Amino acid sequence: MSGYFIYCRKSSEAEDRQVLSIESQTRELEQIAAKLGLPIIEILTESKSAKDPGRPVFNTMMQRLYRGEAVGIICWKLDRLARNPVDGGSIIWAIKQHGIKVMTPAQSYAREDDNIILMYIEFGMAQKYVDDLSKNVKRGLKTKVENGWYLGVAPPGYLNYTNKLTGENTIIKDPERFPLVRQMWDLMLTGLYTPPKIVEIANQEWGLRTRITRKLGGKPLARSAIYKIFNKPFYHGWFEYPQGGGQWYQGKHEPMITKAEYDRVQMLLGRDGNPRPQAHHDFAFIGLIRCGDCGRAVTAEEKYQVICGHCWLKFAYRKQNTCPRCETPVEKMGNPKFLHYTYYHCSKSQRPVCRQKCVSGQELEKQINEHLARISISERFNEWAVKYLRELHEKESMDRNAIIESQQKAYQECLGQIDSLVNLHTSTANKDGSQLSSAEYAQRRSKLLKEKASLEELLNDVGHRVEQQLKLSERTFEFACTVQERFAKGAPKVKKEILATLGSNLTLKDKKLIIEAKKPFFILENTSNPEAPVISPIEPEKTEAVYRQRIPSIFMRPYVGGSGDDVRTLQQQNKKLVKAIYHFFGSVCFSLSFNLSEWNWLSHTGSMERGMNGEKEG
Repeated sequence: MSGYFIYCRKSSEAEDRQVLSIESQTRELEQIAAKLGLPIIEILTESKSAKDPGRPVFNTMMQRLYRGEAVGIICWKLDRLARNPVDGGSIIWAIKQHGIKVMTPAQSYAREDDNIILMYIEFGMAQKYVDDLSKNVKRGLKTKVENGWYLGVAPPGYLNYTNKLTGENTIIKDPERFPLVRQMWDLMLTGLYTPPKIVEIANQEWGLRTRITRKLGGKPLARSAIYKIFNKPFYHGWFEYPQGGGQWYQGKHEPMITKAEYDRVQMLLGRDGNPRPQAHHDFAFIGLIRCGDCGRAVTAEEKYQVICGHCWLKFAYRKQNTCPRCETPVEKMGNPKFLHYTYYHCSKSQRPVCRQKCVSGQELEKQINEHLARISISERFNEWAVKYLRELHEKESMDRNAIIESQQKAYQECLGQIDSLVNLHTSTANKDGSQLSSAEYAQRRSKLLKEKASLEELLNDVGHRVEQQLKLSERTFEFACTVQERFAKGAPKVKKEILATLGSNLTLKDKKLIIEAKKPFFILENTSNPEAPVISPIEPEKTEAVYRQRIPSIFMRPYVGGSGDDVRTLQQQNKKLVKAIYHFFGSVCFSLSFNLSEWNWLSHTGSMERGMNGEKEG
């Protein structure tokens, strides 16, 4: 057949979006076909994004083209056909192998036109547009969340609002429904009403109806919606993004209830047989720490307690609903205080008699933060250290050349040893194997070939290893500069990464966490400090401090974390510190056994920042 398919596509599958897109494309393309005298076999339309392969109408059209049902396609632009390399490639392949033609208002593409290269460029630009759009949307959503604004449709009681002057999308109170939803919370807080009864009162007595949109709304509140409302932290001012990601943000919208009221409703929901969704407890430090007594893993558990509002007795409330002393039901207590703790302790899986006591999560974080303080550096010092590292990197190029020459010499010697080994094994004097047996030859040859391969890899990878030496050194100082802030603001996953990055052989004994700092941080922690404060021996018999003893605090490190004056005063000491870390990574990167994956923990900086409320756009 000699006709053409007209293919029209719009990106959104929602009927109320871009409704004129397909109609306008069809009208324009029919006019072009009539003007050029091109017969139309069928008009094909599709409402689906082209960023991924798998559009049914497009795939069917391509199969029909392969069978020869049409000679080509008429479309508005090439990006209507494809925005991914798979579909774009199928179009180009059909032109080259099956001789089909593609017509657009601006250009025609055919095998004899010799302009297929333009299709590669246009399809590449379409793919780049999708990639950029995705990044820009994610960046915009992240910025909005960081600014404290909930994403998506506002929950009942609130409205999405767009400022016409600034274009900013925010969330405001719904003047009609906010008071009614608040009354629903008040009824639930009394403990005298079940959620189904509350939704019945709201719908039938108060006349509550859902917000009207273009297609939905204006209907009574569903029973499932009341449970969503009572389980949504948004109402006390917080929301999670992404959902299930464990990262929480404080919203800028006006809270409807307090956190204490929210917690009380969750307890009441559990009591009435409608348990709230059980959160996956993401304990920060499990899997990293061992018991210092029996060597078993350290685990964690949560405790939920309440202080009775009548007799002030503290008891666990998850398995009993009344005070053990005064027998007052929890829901009828006046101003009960709910408590929540996290404890870490030995799992005792193989040694139940282990006598190590538990330590609170708050105390454990305090000890970790104290250790972080001993390696922390100021932002000013970090900037100076990175600058000096780059100067040092340039200055030591001669030393690196000497190392490379030494490695080249070792490589030539290795080649010489292999040649000598082969000559000895094949010499007439070794016909009987008296000088070198076949087994010994094979063993020595295998060892030399492995050494040769390692030296070749080392010589071929010199540039990358040089780059890694500088990069790993810089990351060490960047980590030390921001680690305390990241630890304070980070989610449990971030705190776990920080502790894993900081040290190894972590043990917990007598409620004290022992951290063996990894080599770069060990250098930071143990570099001598001539400017440490001194304790005067006023009453030596009554104090544990010894004359000229250094005070173990973050303030004992002015040469690292101090002001600009400290940096200038102790410049030589600072240079010694930077050189020590730089040379350590030099010895690592230029060793035959260097494996970058062993140092991936220094790349955790990015994922840590992504887990902070105040993360910066990288």
